[in-house]
Amino acid sequence: MLQLENVSKQFKNSFVALQDIDLTVQPGEILSLVGTSGCGKSTLLRIIAGLEHPTLGHASINGEWVSAPHPSVGVIFQESRLMPWLTVWENVQFGLDAANQPDHQSITEQALAKVGLSAFADSLPRQLSGGMAQRVAIARALVTRPTILLLDEPFSALDAFTRANLQDHLLDIWNDDRPTLILVTHDIEEALVLSDRIILLRPNPGQIHREFTLDLPRPRKRTESQLQRWKDRLVEELNLSLIERSLTEV
Repeated sequence: MLQLENVSKQFKNSFVALQDIDLTVQPGEILSLVGTSGCGKSTLLRIIAGLEHPTLGHASINGEWVSAPHPSVGVIFQESRLMPWLTVWENVQFGLDAANQPDHQSITEQALAKVGLSAFADSLPRQLSGGMAQRVAIARALVTRPTILLLDEPFSALDAFTRANLQDHLLDIWNDDRPTLILVTHDIEEALVLSDRIILLRPNPGQIHREFTLDLPRPRKRTESQLQRWKDRLVEELNLSLIERSLTEV
């Protein structure tokens, strides 16, 4: 279980990115962090990953405080961040090398098969499309079987068709081991398609504005009227969070 207790973050320039974040994420849950730019979504993800230290409070995984990158946590960024001099196979296997995992060959084979890239094992990143490169990044993150997977706007640079396909593909892969997924996104529809729960953050400083639990069955069709009603509600709440913030600044 992941817990955030009284997490605040102030940078050296005195900018307060986060203030008093309390949050519990259950094993196997898919949770999305949504909000406008500057509300601290990515900073919060980096604190969970052990890449940033909070000014106050702490993050913990199964009771253990996070103070550095944790072996049970995988991260996927907006860019695939593949090493251009390594093949697809070598990029995925690199995750196993870093985690000192045995039986590299069969595990790498299985990971590439899951993302549908077995035929591209010997390709270099420059030979891949953007969607294929992100599938390699997903395989590399999942190859060590993390219990928590953090995703920082992983599909935002892709076209709408590729983005929708990768969202569905991610759910298919998640269903195998059911790791906890925490997704940062600006895309409300993406959050609605993927999430069990959505946390809406407001900016300056980043604080939790509202929390929404979705009881919609999967798979969720993007054209469903119920999904559209949820989208309208979230857009309305997002606008309300900005109005409330502006009123407190007056």
